[in-house]
Amino acid sequence: MHIRHDGRIAFVTGAAQGIGQAIAKGLSDSGARVHVADLDAAGMDGFAQMQGLTAHVFDVSDRKAASEAVRDIVAREGRFDILVNAAGGVRGQVGRPIEEISEDDWRVIFQANIDGAFWLAQAAAAPMRHAGFGRIVNIASGAGLRPSLTGIQAYTAAKHALVGLTKQLSQDLGRFGITCNAIAPGFVRSNPASERQWQSYGAEGQARLIESIHTRRLGTAGDIAAAALFLSSDHASWISGQIVAVDGGRS
Repeated sequence: MHIRHDGRIAFVTGAAQGIGQAIAKGLSDSGARVHVADLDAAGMDGFAQMQGLTAHVFDVSDRKAASEAVRDIVAREGRFDILVNAAGGVRGQVGRPIEEISEDDWRVIFQANIDGAFWLAQAAAAPMRHAGFGRIVNIASGAGLRPSLTGIQAYTAAKHALVGLTKQLSQDLGRFGITCNAIAPGFVRSNPASERQWQSYGAEGQARLIESIHTRRLGTAGDIAAAALFLSSDHASWISGQIVAVDGGRS
C-alpha cells in the first residue's frame, strides 16, 4: 500500500511540537498542501518556514478564530480536505486531589481538548460536504479509553468526550463522504509536558510502564503520524467512527 495525499488540502492543529509536527510533515511529504496552527507562534512559525507550510496562529477554543482560519484556507486553496485536531494537552497542570481543582482548571482543559475540535469540525463540515470528501482525525489519548497516567481528572474526561464526539461526527457526516476517526496514543515523549511526566516516574516507574507495553518500548511521534496518514487517506474510505489505539499494546 502506497499512501499519498497528492492534491489534498490539510489543516493540522497543535503543530508547534511533537505529534502535530510529525503529522504535518508526513502529510506534506506525501503530497498534501498543509496549513498548520498553534498558540505557540515562535515554535510553529519556525517549523512552518522550514517545511514550507502555511502557519496560522490562534486559540482553537475560540470559535470565531477557528471559523476564520477554515474560511481563510478555503479562500486560498479552493477546498478543504483533511482536518487533524492535534491541539490539546494538559495546559501545564499536574495530577492533584479532586478537592483542589478549580472551575478554571477544569474548563481550560476542556477548551483545549474538546471545544477546539468541535469548532474546527463545525467550520470544516461545509466545504467538505460541498466536495463530497473529507477526513477528520482527532488525536485523543489512552486517557480517552481508561484512567489517565497523568491523574488529571479534566484531561481524562475531555479525552473521553473527544472519543464520543468522534463517533457522533462519523454518524452525522458519513453520508456526505466525510469520515471521522480518532487515534488514542500511548505514552509518547513528544513534548515538554510528557517529558516532565516521564521523568517524574523515576527509574522504577519507567521500567514498570515499559513492562506494561506488549512491544516493550515507548511510542514515537512518527508512530502516531503513520496512523494519521492512513486514516486521512483514500485507503481509509470505509473506516469511520473508530478509535485506534496506537500504544504498542497495553496490559
